[in-house]
Amino acid sequence: MVDNKYGNLYIVATPIGNLEDITVRALNILRSVDYIAAEDTRHSAILLKHFGIDNKLISLHNFNEKQRCFKLIDILKHGNNIALISDAGTPLISDPGYHLVNLVRQAGITIIPVPGPCAAIAALCVSGFPTDKFVFEGFLPAKANARDQRLYALQTEIRTVIFYESSHRIVSTVNAMLEIFGSGRQAVIARELTKKFETIYSGSLSDLKIWIESDNNQQKGEFVLLVHGDINNKRDIDANVLNILKLLAVELPASKAASLTSKITGIPKSLLYTQLK
Repeated sequence: MVDNKYGNLYIVATPIGNLEDITVRALNILRSVDYIAAEDTRHSAILLKHFGIDNKLISLHNFNEKQRCFKLIDILKHGNNIALISDAGTPLISDPGYHLVNLVRQAGITIIPVPGPCAAIAALCVSGFPTDKFVFEGFLPAKANARDQRLYALQTEIRTVIFYESSHRIVSTVNAMLEIFGSGRQAVIARELTKKFETIYSGSLSDLKIWIESDNNQQKGEFVLLVHGDINNKRDIDANVLNILKLLAVELPASKAASLTSKITGIPKSLLYTQLK
């Protein structure tokens, strides 16, 4: 049961680039709350200063969230209102806030969403890919092996898949997707959404590889990467091919066995790899 004497926690979306995208309601909330919990107080101070907002900032980021939660809950229990914001976009979407929201809800304190910009949804809406069903994966693991394992798990996903990626990994990620999903799989790169150098490029993964590797400027900024769902429903593999694959897998790692079998038979490596899992 909610205690009406408690303050409210507002989850407030902020612009992902263009400051004009902030909502009137978001501004009203940020001006009225007692505290603003921000992922990076220095970054958020610039946004707040632009709109003439001078409320007290409290840091809440990946490295202090579990400890800071209890201080924020205590503040809420004393009747103060708090707005949670991230560096850009909607909090908790590949950003801190999950532990706070979970504990605040357990404490019986009201949580109020103040919706607004979200890079994943903005990119999906302009991708031309199916929007009725989609999967949000956020950032892939930084290490190549873990990244590839995750991509292999998604290679037969029939829904549109949405990823976030950083500038220093975008090229290697596109190359890994091409290897695992196949050169013909359709994809979209949405770069620097709502900012001056916003770029949205679509084509096969092979096209994306050529495009992004040929222009270093397109490797800068923040990226949303969308991959079309798998539309290949042919999953039957000849018994002779399976025998080759399994014999090679006795002597080689699964990825290498699948790669060599693919070269011998012409069957996509990604499809062969799934047979060894």
